Amino acid sequence: MKNLSILSLLMTLVLLSACATLIPIPEPLSTQRSGNPLDAYARVLQTYVNKRGEVDFPALQKHQTDLDSYVAYVAQLKASSISNPNERLAHYINSYNALSMYNVLASGIPKTHAGWAKVRFFYLRKLRIGGKDMSLYSYENDVIRKLKEPRVHFALNCGALGCPTLPKTPFSGAGLYQELDRETRTFFLESRNLHVDHAHKTVYLSELLDFYTDDFITESTPTLISYVNRYAAEKIPEDYALDFMPYDWVVANSAR
Repeated sequence: MKNLSILSLLMTLVLLSACATLIPIPEPLSTQRSGNPLDAYARVLQTYVNKRGEVDFPALQKHQTDLDSYVAYVAQLKASSISNPNERLAHYINSYNALSMYNVLASGIPKTHAGWAKVRFFYLRKLRIGGKDMSLYSYENDVIRKLKEPRVHFALNCGALGCPTLPKTPFSGAGLYQELDRETRTFFLESRNLHVDHAHKTVYLSELLDFYTDDFITESTPTLISYVNRYAAEKIPEDYALDFMPYDWVVANSAR
């Protein structure tokens, strides 16, 4: 029976691989607007992202040159060429967020990432990243999470309403520590991500922390509550019960 289960899993993975789609990359950089590609991405954030972190995808789709320019840059740039670790991580975060936007547009601006749409969006649709073709799932789990910086989970944005708020400026290598701290503290200020019910001695957290629990648990933060207490505005008693609020997979489209 166990062998049959393994065989079934392998067959499923093979079938899913056969369904994978490579999203075409934009035209080569030589035909794009000149200048720093990160500046192009900065213009996208400033122009099409509102204060709630939602993207005006229909408007962006009509004026996609800047996003295309940055995505083409990401497709070619090998992150190993970035010697400064903070600059490399900032690049990973910015590129993941930009590729998520690009994937939403290439997917026809779906209403949600839930259900089978989640499999297509994160697993089956591959993008060119640093000369390699990979899914957003692989980019996050096989590349970004390997760096062991749990605060990236409050900076990575896949375009869903449940995601951390997308900032209106790119992350930078020079200010990365402070920026990740800012986004983490901002995340826990929102009631959709953290709610403490003192009457019932229960703390409710975004399901995001359930997805990646192992990344937050260390010797210095042996529980999720102890991790949250490093950033929350008010300390939560360690003996409170813990529950999770469902993640909202609806696409954060400001034009919806």
